Amino acid sequence: MSAPAPSPLAVVDAEPLPRQEEVLTEAALAFVAELHRRFTPRRDELLARRAERRAEIARTSTLDFLPETAAIRADDSWKVAPAPAALNDRRVEITGPTDRKMTINALNSGARVWLADFEDASAPTWENVVLGQLNLIDAYTRNIDFTDPRSGKSYALKPAEELATVVMRPRGWHLEERHLTFEGQPVPGALVDFGLYFFHNAQRLIDLGKGPYFYLPKTESHLEARLWNEIFVFAQDYVGIPQGTVRATVLIETITAAYEMEEILYELRDHAAGLNAGRWDYLFSIVKNFRDGGAKFVLPDRNAVTMTAPFMRAYTELLVRTCHKRGAHAIGGMAAFIPSRRDAEVNKVAFEKVKADKDREAGDGFDGSWVAHPDLVPIAMASFDAVLGEKPNQKDRLREDVSVAAGDLIAIDSLDAKPTYDGLRNAVQVGIRYIEAWLRGLGAVAIFNLMEDAATAEISRSQIWQWINAGVVFENGEAATPELARKVAAEELAAIRAEIGEEAFAAGKWQQAHDLLLHVSLDADYADFLTLPAYEQLVG
Repeated sequence: MSAPAPSPLAVVDAEPLPRQEEVLTEAALAFVAELHRRFTPRRDELLARRAERRAEIARTSTLDFLPETAAIRADDSWKVAPAPAALNDRRVEITGPTDRKMTINALNSGARVWLADFEDASAPTWENVVLGQLNLIDAYTRNIDFTDPRSGKSYALKPAEELATVVMRPRGWHLEERHLTFEGQPVPGALVDFGLYFFHNAQRLIDLGKGPYFYLPKTESHLEARLWNEIFVFAQDYVGIPQGTVRATVLIETITAAYEMEEILYELRDHAAGLNAGRWDYLFSIVKNFRDGGAKFVLPDRNAVTMTAPFMRAYTELLVRTCHKRGAHAIGGMAAFIPSRRDAEVNKVAFEKVKADKDREAGDGFDGSWVAHPDLVPIAMASFDAVLGEKPNQKDRLREDVSVAAGDLIAIDSLDAKPTYDGLRNAVQVGIRYIEAWLRGLGAVAIFNLMEDAATAEISRSQIWQWINAGVVFENGEAATPELARKVAAEELAAIRAEIGEEAFAAGKWQQAHDLLLHVSLDADYADFLTLPAYEQLVG
């Protein structure tokens, strides 16, 4: 490599972890440092651009397809690179954090892909960041097993040909990694997660017949996709693997990215694998960007915004059409239900809803979809098997019948539903319970039979904020006010204390979670991401 050797990264404020030296090698840290030196300045510019764009939306209350990239959209000749064999059939993907038990269970789940998550399903403690990398290294070298200390049950990998293909998700651009600094400044979490994983595993994955595959979260523009592409080009040269080995699937989970799907695929075309429809973060992004746009942008209860809502239908159908036009995979949304071990009737109703959701996605032309629990893999698999048969995907379904105008994507008032008092209570309940677990280092949390992650907490606190600031009056005649939110939060905190008992309540972080939820829900200065103030309170 011709570039001068960078200053080494410093590991700060971190207790030593077992086997961390296998992840934090001098060579791996030098690679991360070089990524930081080359690409963080551009990251910083793009974050500033996000703020400028948000200010423009606040001024106009509208969005449109970009006139400056019209030629890219009109040019029918370009396609993304063909999918590698290991990513050609993605009919069911399971998601989850990279703790040791989940790593084994996800790889063994029968899903075609595992989204190994360092982002919304992982609270970024230093232990989770480093040991998550170690677990993936151990999985690829088949040096992984796990015995549950409570149940005594042991877990081990199935034969290689039965394992899911890993698509790893690093943190979003906005998050820093405070434990790794370069000349006193924290390194972006995205570069830490990507860099360590890529450096240790790129060649190893090639040798296994797969490759370094990534999910890119929270992307807001094609310029952010361009930055990732530049990183991929540099990284492949750095470790000496062929250009185009990396594959990236971009989550279309921000409202601005929904207007730039083709451009995002174009920027990544040598490395693009597909796009994914990420529901909760998408709704959060709509609230965040149009929070001062008046009554027509007020979302009802999150559970009332189904994927059949007209503006959500426009988003998903445009995604399928865009992907297939360009030869990319279209991956559907999450089935978050967690089966109950005690209530068969709850399971029956939920399984029917999951089946209907996956049947709809497969019928709409999606090539695969997400589940949060291994028990849902067979349900989703049956839905896609019924449509795909022996075919690996349905990219040949071009969906040329789909026509989506710019206004269709933000026609929130086309939904015949209103915020309810129960919706406020649910947002407070879920918000407190999720944030409490996150502050203890857990990013994927089962709450009320649903697997919740950081996107859940974002939509919960955003809806509380929006309803108060829009002056919503609920069906019971009560107005959404800071006082009502505090009252409901106090009631929920008391209910949790009664439910779990004084000892467990005292051992948890319940009051802290309650206070943080109210802070980000009631503060006049809306925080761009809940995880930014939460990270300041995260121990470890």
